[in-house]
Amino acid sequence: MTNELPSLFVSHGAPTLSIEDVPARSFLSGLGQTMPRPRAILVASAHWETTAPAVSTATKPETIHDFSGFPRELYSMQYAAPGAPDVAAQAMALIDKAGLAKAGLATAADPQQGLDHGAWVPLRLMYPAADIPVAQISIQPHLGAAHHIALGRALAPLRREDVLIVGSGGAVHNLRTLSYGRHDAIPDWARHFDDWLAVHLETGDDAALGDYRRLAPNAAQAHPRDEHLMPAFVAYGAGGSGARGGRIHSSFTHGSLSMAAYSFG
Repeated sequence: MTNELPSLFVSHGAPTLSIEDVPARSFLSGLGQTMPRPRAILVASAHWETTAPAVSTATKPETIHDFSGFPRELYSMQYAAPGAPDVAAQAMALIDKAGLAKAGLATAADPQQGLDHGAWVPLRLMYPAADIPVAQISIQPHLGAAHHIALGRALAPLRREDVLIVGSGGAVHNLRTLSYGRHDAIPDWARHFDDWLAVHLETGDDAALGDYRRLAPNAAQAHPRDEHLMPAFVAYGAGGSGARGGRIHSSFTHGSLSMAAYSFG
């Protein structure tokens, strides 16, 4: 038995997840109650990309509405959680200790970064009281999957200190193939990629995951860009060496948008 919190990967879908009556919304609304209450949350969101790892040190992070063309009510939503600059500092130290800085990837503190919708949309469902401190950590899609697995492994010790590490992105994310409002029109290519990802996260196959662009079926169609899958690798890595993942939710929205979620550790 362990007292560590798991690390999580959640698919946040479209910003309308906040108001849609879909299975993924119901799942996320109950997820926080299934775990011990964390003292802080560290989120790796698909929507904060930097050339080298960065962490948010804001004490009162703003709610960022980084989308356009959606229903007006979404723009009035706020998630006024306090920041977690102490956790951000720990994260920076762990990344540097792991040797990533030696590869020219020195971490940086960003006191201006707020909570983008990759963070606040799922957290608003999981922890609606917004009373748990939150920090964000950026992703570097140009550095690939193996880098993000290593990034997660560096952060794993935070789990022993009651920090919930959450990767927030999308298991399948191709906006050009969506069928808005069609939650039952799942194309075969999306399901095949989704199932391949599940198998390799659940068996802890570092090599296959690190080379997913070449090995996974329909990888380029499932992810025209890497950014929405990189948080899954951070969460996987944060589960620790030898950890196995468990798929804790599986559904699709708007046709091909996988809302799969995983727990590691």
